[in-house]
Amino acid sequence: MVGSRTRTTRLGSLVRLLAVLAVVAGLQGTVARAAPDAAPFKVIAFYNGTYDAAHISFDREANAWFAQAGAQNGFTYTPTTDWSRLNTATLAEYQVVMFLDDYPHTPSQQSAFQAYMAGGGGFVGFHVAAFNTDTSDWPWYHDTFLGTGTFRSNTWGPTSETLRIDDAGHAATAGLPATLTSSVSEWYSWQRDLRLNPDIDVLASMAPSTFPIGTDPNQTWYSGDYPIVWSHRSYRMVYNNFGHNAMDYATDTALSSTFASAEQNRLLLQEIAWAAGRSGPVTPSSGPIRGYGGKCVDVAGGASANGTPVQLYDCNGTAAQKWTVGTDTLSALGKCMDVTAAGTANGTKVQLYDCNGSGSQTWRRQADGTVVNPQSGKCLDATGPSSANGTRLQIWSCGDGANQRWTLPS
Repeated sequence: MVGSRTRTTRLGSLVRLLAVLAVVAGLQGTVARAAPDAAPFKVIAFYNGTYDAAHISFDREANAWFAQAGAQNGFTYTPTTDWSRLNTATLAEYQVVMFLDDYPHTPSQQSAFQAYMAGGGGFVGFHVAAFNTDTSDWPWYHDTFLGTGTFRSNTWGPTSETLRIDDAGHAATAGLPATLTSSVSEWYSWQRDLRLNPDIDVLASMAPSTFPIGTDPNQTWYSGDYPIVWSHRSYRMVYNNFGHNAMDYATDTALSSTFASAEQNRLLLQEIAWAAGRSGPVTPSSGPIRGYGGKCVDVAGGASANGTPVQLYDCNGTAAQKWTVGTDTLSALGKCMDVTAAGTANGTKVQLYDCNGSGSQTWRRQADGTVVNPQSGKCLDATGPSSANGTRLQIWSCGDGANQRWTLPS
C-alpha cells in the first residue's frame, strides 16, 4: 500500500441483443454478438486516469474492454476525461453514463447528472467513483443515489472473492449462478447499512464462504455483510464495488485484470443493457472453431489435463471441439486456450490450461479472421502450414496465410 488514497485510507431484446461468453473456463470476458435487428445504444464513460496506478490500470483496460464489448453487443462506447461534457445537451445523446474512477464535483455537472437520472437515464459506476470522506460535497449522490454515506474501510491487498447473488430476479443478474467468482479487487465498506435502506436493492454481496478477505491482517475482513453490487429502485443504476487491479507499484505493472471473470463480465454486460432499457439473460456463444483446410480446432484426445495440446482435426461435433467464446478468452472442456509458459516467441505451442485471466489466455478476434494474443502480439497459427489431423496450433507473427484465418462460433 504505497502512498495513495485507496491504498492508505481505503484505498432481447437483450436476448437478441447480447450474446456474451459466460465461461469461467474460457474466453474470460468474451463478448457476444448483437443480433442484426438490435438497435444500438450509446454509452459514455467519464474518468480522470491520473490517480493511483491501480485505478489508472483499471481505466485503461476498461476503455479497451468496453469498446470491444460494445462493438460485439450493440452499443457504442465513448470514454472521456472531459468532465465538462457532463451537461444536459451531451447526456441527452447517451443512454448510459459510467463513472470509472471519480464523480463530478462542480454544481453544474452534478445538477446535469441528477436531472439525467431523474429523466430515466442509465448509470453504471465502479469502485472509487463512490469514495468520499465527507458527503457534503454532493449529499444526493452519496446518501440518496448510492445510499452509502461516507467511506468506512477497505481491504488490502486486492483479492478475488466468491460473490453471492442476492437478487436473482433482477435483469442484471438473470441467468447467473447462485455464486460467482469475482475478479481481483480491493473492496470497500461504507458508513451506512444498505440492507436497511428500502430504496436499495442489493444484487450481490460477499458470500459467507469467502472470508477472510484481504492479505494484510490489519486490513482484512473476517466476517460480516458486505454488499458489492447494488441498484437504487428509483433509478436505472448499478454500482459495482470492484475496479482496482493488483499492481506491482515499483514497475507500474498490473498483476490482475478486472475483466478476468467471465461470470462477472456477463453481469456487467447485463447491467449495461438493463441501464439502457434493455433486459434479458446473456447466452454464451459456443461451437466449433473452423480453420485451415476446413478442419476444426480440437483438444487432443478429448483430454482436459493441463498442458493438453490444441490441434487441428476433422470436425466431429465432440466436446473436444466445442469452444466457448468469451470477450477475450476461448475455452473448452472447462479450461482455457493458453500460450504455453506465457511465451511470446514464434512457434510457441498452444495448449489447454486452467483459466486464470492471464495474458497467455487472452485472444481477440480481428476483422480479417485472425485471432490475436495481445500479450505476444502474435496470431493463432496452424503449424506448417498443414491441415493434417494432429497439426499443432501455435502463435506466429501475423500474416496473410490461410493457416491464420479462423471462423469462430457466432
